[in-house]
Amino acid sequence: MTATIIGLARDSEHRFSKQLHERVNLIAGIGVEGDAHAGRLVQHLYDQRKNPNQPNLKQVHLIHAELFEELAEKGFHVSPGQLGENVTTQGVDLLCLSRGTRLRLGDEAVIEITGLRNPCKYIDGLAKGLMAATLDKAPDGSVIRKCGVMAIVVTGGEVRTGDAIHLESLPMVHEPLEPI
Repeated sequence: MTATIIGLARDSEHRFSKQLHERVNLIAGIGVEGDAHAGRLVQHLYDQRKNPNQPNLKQVHLIHAELFEELAEKGFHVSPGQLGENVTTQGVDLLCLSRGTRLRLGDEAVIEITGLRNPCKYIDGLAKGLMAATLDKAPDGSVIRKCGVMAIVVTGGEVRTGDAIHLESLPMVHEPLEPI
C-alpha cells in the first residue's frame, strides 16, 4: 500500500477540531498557511503560557487514519480534522518513526517529525472516554500515546488530499519519539 494523505484540515481560530480542505499550503519554518498554530514561535496556547519564545515544533499535526479504525472498534466515530490534526495519513506508521525523520508530502513539501502529540482533555469534548481510548500501556507500564505526531515544515509547497507520502530521509540514529 502506498502511503497517502486522506485528509487535510486547518482553522484560523484556536478551536479543537479543524475544517477540512482539499488542499493546504505548507510554509517553511511556519506551518500550515491560515492555521492558528502556524508561526516560528510556539502557537499552542498552553505552551505559550509556559514560554512564548520557544520555537514552534508543532507546526503540523499528523494522525494516521488507522487510529480512527481502532477507535471505531471501541465505539468512537472520528473523522479527519476532528482531533485537531492538519494531515490525516494512511499507510505510514507515524508512531514508529524516529525524531528527525523527513517525509515528503505531495510533490514539493517536506516536513520533519519532532515528537508525539500529547493528547489533552479537550478530546473528551468530542466523546466521553475518547482521550483514554487514544492511550495505551506498554508491557513495562509506560504510556503509549496514539494521537499522532508533530512536525515542522522544512520545504514548503501545496499539498492535496490524495497526494502520496514518501520517506525523504532518516536520521543516522533512531531516536524514539517523545511527547512535545
